[in-house]
Amino acid sequence: MADAEQEAHLLMRIIETISSRLDLDEIVQNVAAIITEMTATDVCFVHLLDDDRQRLRLCGATPPFDRLAGRVELAVGEGMAGWVAAHGEPAVIVEDKRADPRYKYIPELHGEEFTSMVSVPILTRLGHLVGVLNLHSKRRREFGDDVELLRSLAGLVAGAIENARLYRRLADREEALERFTERMVQLQESESRRLAGEIHDGISQRIVSMFFHLSAARDLVGDDAARAEQQIATAQELAGAALDETRYAIAGLRPPVLDDLGLTASLQSLARGIADLHVHVDAGICDVPEFLESALYRSAQEALQNVQKHAQAGTAVIRLSTTPAGVVLQVSDDGVGFDPAALRATSGPTGHGLPGLRERARLLGGTLDVRSAPGSGTTLTLTVPPHQESA
Repeated sequence: MADAEQEAHLLMRIIETISSRLDLDEIVQNVAAIITEMTATDVCFVHLLDDDRQRLRLCGATPPFDRLAGRVELAVGEGMAGWVAAHGEPAVIVEDKRADPRYKYIPELHGEEFTSMVSVPILTRLGHLVGVLNLHSKRRREFGDDVELLRSLAGLVAGAIENARLYRRLADREEALERFTERMVQLQESESRRLAGEIHDGISQRIVSMFFHLSAARDLVGDDAARAEQQIATAQELAGAALDETRYAIAGLRPPVLDDLGLTASLQSLARGIADLHVHVDAGICDVPEFLESALYRSAQEALQNVQKHAQAGTAVIRLSTTPAGVVLQVSDDGVGFDPAALRATSGPTGHGLPGLRERARLLGGTLDVRSAPGSGTTLTLTVPPHQESA
C-alpha cells in the first residue's frame, strides 16, 4: 500500500485522468495502471457492462493483458466479476481461488500466477452498475482496508466512464450517420441506374414492341381480322409483362405490401420468398411510423440474406414484438454460427454482413445484439426505442 503522500499524488493523477479525457480506452487503461500502483497489486482488469446489461467485457488491463481488451467476455453472474456485478458488492479471495465456486479460470488471464484477488463493483452515485474492477496479487494478501479504498476509487471513475461511453456513442452515431449518408448517395445513384436500366431494357422495350403490334393490328382490322386478333393478343401479353416489371421495380423502392397490409404481412411475404431456407414468422401487430416499418423490414431482409450467405442454415425464425424498451426484431437461425469475440478481434467492424445492420440500429437510436457460437446458430436482436409519429 502506498504511503499517504504517494496515495494523494496517485489520487490526483486519477482525478486528472478522468477530468481531462473523453476517450474510454485511454481512461480505462490509465485508471488500471494508477490503481495497480496505488494498491501495490500486480495486475488490474477493468470489465465494463455492455449496453444490454447482460455481459461484462474486458475493456482495459495493465500490461501484458491490455492486448486482450475486447476479447474476453463474461455473463453477469459468471466468474468472480460476474458474481460481483450480479450482487453489487465486493468479493475477496485470499488464496486457493479454484476452490471458490465464484471463480472462473480463464487461460488467457493466467490466474494461476496470482494468489489473491479482490473484485469491486464500479457504481455511479445513483447506484447504477458500470462495471467491475478486478485486482490480483502474486503474494498472499487479505486486502483489508484496500476494499473500501477501491470502492471509493471505483465510484470516482464511474461517472467518467459513463461520460466517455456516452461520448463514444455520440461519436459512433455521428460517424455512422456520415457513412450512412455517403452510402445512401451511392445507393440512390445505383438505384437510379438500376431503374433506368430496367425501364430501358425491359419496360420500354416491351412498350415499343407493343406499339408496333397494335399498329399492325390497326392496319389489319379491315383486311385480316384473324391476324389482327393475333397481334392484339401479343400486345396484351407484352402489356402484362411490362406491368409485372413495373410492379417489380416499384417493389424495389418500397414493398407495396407494407402499404397494403402492414409490417407483419410484409415479413410473412418476405419469409415465403427466401429460397432454400424455411423461415417461420412469429410477429404481432406493431403500430409504428412508416419510416420504422421500412427500416425493420429492410433489417429483416438483410439479416435473412446474411443467413443465406454465411450460416449454412436450414431454418430461420423472425420474431417481432413490442416491449417497454421499444420494438424488438429478432432473427435466429440453426446454422454453423461463429465466435463474435474472435470476429471482432480479427475483422473489426466487418464480417458476416453486420455493418449495415449496426449502422441502421445506431441511426434509429437502437441497439443490435449478436449472439452466436460455433455450431450453435446465430441470433440477431434489433431493439429500437419508441418513436413518435412525427419522428
